[in-house]
Amino acid sequence: MKFKQLKGSIVAPRGFLASGVFCDIKRLGTGKGSQKGNKRDLALIVSEAPATVAGMFTTNQVCAAPVKVCLERVKHGKAQVVVVNSGNANACTGRQGLKDAREMARFTERALAVDAGLALVGSTGRIGVPLPMDHIRAGIIEAAMLLGRTNRHADQAAEAILTSDTRPKQIAVEFSLDGRAVRIGGICKGAGMIQPGMSPTGRRPASQPLHATMLCFLTTDAAVEPKVLRTALQEAVAQSFNRITVDGDMSTNDTVLLLANGQAGNKPATHRASKTPPPTFQAALNHVCLELAKMIVRDGEGVHRVVTVRVSGAKTKADADAAARAVANSALVKTSWHGGDPNWGRIMDAIGYSSARVVEHKVDIGYSAPGSRKILWSLQRGQPTRVSFKQLCLAVAPKEFELHIQLNLGRGSAVIHAADLTEEYVEFNKGDVTDPTRLGG
Repeated sequence: MKFKQLKGSIVAPRGFLASGVFCDIKRLGTGKGSQKGNKRDLALIVSEAPATVAGMFTTNQVCAAPVKVCLERVKHGKAQVVVVNSGNANACTGRQGLKDAREMARFTERALAVDAGLALVGSTGRIGVPLPMDHIRAGIIEAAMLLGRTNRHADQAAEAILTSDTRPKQIAVEFSLDGRAVRIGGICKGAGMIQPGMSPTGRRPASQPLHATMLCFLTTDAAVEPKVLRTALQEAVAQSFNRITVDGDMSTNDTVLLLANGQAGNKPATHRASKTPPPTFQAALNHVCLELAKMIVRDGEGVHRVVTVRVSGAKTKADADAAARAVANSALVKTSWHGGDPNWGRIMDAIGYSSARVVEHKVDIGYSAPGSRKILWSLQRGQPTRVSFKQLCLAVAPKEFELHIQLNLGRGSAVIHAADLTEEYVEFNKGDVTDPTRLGG
């Protein structure tokens, strides 16, 4: 399904405002992410009226203060504003960190004259550093005065949430729902510490595998009832942000928030009328989330190649996921991708040590261009094919390609969008203990 692309990301939907300002949060402990001069580091996203809200949050057992605050507030199903800072994760900061996150929300509510309980909080940056609350308060006041609905306002908010990212990530689409033009917009950040595994409650389902912070903020002018919105966001995140990995590390702060203010005037999607979201709305939300998720992988720290790992023929869906993640997070596989080496031996090793059921003499491994059905098989039934090494090298030479793994044991399948591992990633993240400005997040 195709959607009309719009500019303005989070302010493209009717009734939303945004701003982004510099208030010098990064000076106090963000490391390399702060080496960008006076880069904006605090953003506001505001709905003109209270909106329905849904959220997905990290399942890391070490959970940042802003995530805890959002978990408390999202339960009520209403929100009107999101305040986000970059440069400081407010994670592992104890009682003071939780107090500061709540103060961020309350101070924002007072600055914007919105009802108590309607502000949500996001933070990203270095872990274990107290928030500079004087800077935060000053930034909130300035951002409140600069709110607007132009493309420039969206750009400023998208910039303000970045840390080690090299570029903003934003999108907006328009589609028809109940005969009304409806819009969904979003911004996100992420480049390192990326393998999100989020849930609505922050608790990890027994079947969910373990995964710089991934943050995403979505707006829509559609009218959607809270339970339906939550269902829609769960499905969209499950096939997008929870399907990416840069380095296999799940952040303490991963958050996706979706606000729906109903200003498009469509007939509200209610839980009693339909337990599932309208198909067009779901498809649009899936599209927006997947496009943003892919932007994160492409902007991974030092990334040169992006690889879509497709596992099929697994005994179960869980097996397919386990095999795909083992390959996508293998340092040996990822370095071979960087070197342009179609090293199927490392891939076989990775799927073999995964928890998936694997029978060596049934495994096929091949490569294709993105979206192509023409697969160049390097391995079939556990044995190398007659395809030349030169041909295989050409298949993995592009900046983006797909890796196909057929286990031939069942009908389970999974997809993971992954990145290579480069010298630049190591250089960026190793830091320099003699220079605090060169420490990683």
